[in-house]
Amino acid sequence: MGRTVFSLGLTFALSASSAYAEKSSDFFSSYKQYNDAGKAFLDKIDPKTGPIDLAEGIHLDLKGKFYFLDKKDAVSVLTEAWGNPPDAGSDAIGMIFPSNYDPIADNNWGIELRWEKIGYVDDGDAASINYSELLSSMKADTLSGNDQRVKDGFPPVTLIGWASPPVYDAVNKRLHWAKELQFGNDAVHTLNYDVRFLGREGVFVMSYIANVEQLPEIKQSLDEVLGLAGFSTGKRYTDFLPGTDTVAAVGIGGLIAGKLAAKAGLLAVALIALKKFGLILLIPLAGLWRLIRGNRNASS
Repeated sequence: MGRTVFSLGLTFALSASSAYAEKSSDFFSSYKQYNDAGKAFLDKIDPKTGPIDLAEGIHLDLKGKFYFLDKKDAVSVLTEAWGNPPDAGSDAIGMIFPSNYDPIADNNWGIELRWEKIGYVDDGDAASINYSELLSSMKADTLSGNDQRVKDGFPPVTLIGWASPPVYDAVNKRLHWAKELQFGNDAVHTLNYDVRFLGREGVFVMSYIANVEQLPEIKQSLDEVLGLAGFSTGKRYTDFLPGTDTVAAVGIGGLIAGKLAAKAGLLAVALIALKKFGLILLIPLAGLWRLIRGNRNASS
């Protein structure tokens, strides 16, 4: 993500033997609908399908319904096509997209992938969390950071509430929740939908990049998305060795509240979603997005 998000400085490798890369011109049925600029951008990326093994024992099985872009391609989408700052995606290990959308399609959405090596997250607090009280605390934290955001040249952020309340699957060690955010006085709110997969040494993060109007489609995809990722033997939550392995400084409540992230991290995450949908255009690169979409808009 952006420069304000806590960076772990980790390097990830994609197992080339497990993934199949395809040419965009063959993979995307929408390819021929774009003008030369759109085709040139799609030619730069290599959508990958099939089983994908990432470092830290993370395994993806996209099941023919999603495709994967590695870190280089994900950064190209976030910066060149969606108009975010050059360091957007610096913490990403890749992105996945539903197979029926190319990454520059109108009204598409994607999921940024990250690994947070924070240690084993003790989930003992999960059953006792009061999510109403937690939300109130998160709203206060968000408001307290607005003076600094405005000084930095960004609009203030309002945490409207849960777009989808937190759900923790104690059996499969998976957590998901969604926040509804408003930037300044924008009429269209931003969706911040997060999924966490708990492992022995940290948390695998999936962050949807979408707007609130897409929430029904996002919720419909959730069961499939929850089934995409897992940890290999030795890296699973149940492989934790007490007294040997590192324990995270937060529990489930801390993950939801984002206590390990910089206060401005919320801003960086939501800005990507806003800029992707053209609501904030702060840098010249955003012009490429309009150029790429030119022919499609004219023909629709």
